[in-house]
Amino acid sequence: MSKKMIGKRRREQLVGWLQSSTTPITGAELANRSNVSRQVIVQDISLLKAQNYPIIATSNGYLFLQQDPSPASYRRVIACKHTPAQTREELYTIVDHGASIEDVIIEHPIYGDLKASLLLDNRMDVDLFVRKIEEEQAPYLLELTDGVHNHTIIANEEQQLDKVFEALKQKGFIVE
Repeated sequence: MSKKMIGKRRREQLVGWLQSSTTPITGAELANRSNVSRQVIVQDISLLKAQNYPIIATSNGYLFLQQDPSPASYRRVIACKHTPAQTREELYTIVDHGASIEDVIIEHPIYGDLKASLLLDNRMDVDLFVRKIEEEQAPYLLELTDGVHNHTIIANEEQQLDKVFEALKQKGFIVE
């Protein structure tokens, strides 16, 4: 059995692991590597975020944001509305047009804007996200707002964003 990592040393190691990874690392994996509980990792990540480390929690795990990953990309926030059952179709429509889905944002009546990082680039990412929602029996954020939500979408060309918007509009997913 490996030795349990302690406090500051463990957090330094977490930063190192996250910085050297190009893909998200789950809390369970970080806990296993550190020989501590997942809850300890959650607390460590909160402390690191409070120290301004650019760590985000995604549906696939924790990710260290590298500086200026894609300066040439175009971003657009789009307002959507649909049922939970239509989520996969909506997300497929976006990635099938060559765009990435950075996040989902809802406006909660008490908390204000609630934002969740998604970082979905292709159908495989979408399938994994939807499968995790189903396995955990977790509600989609849109369920808190009668289906209304925003996505930040990213593409290499502005025309791709226009095509995504038009495709979503044709399917009736755009809030008008």
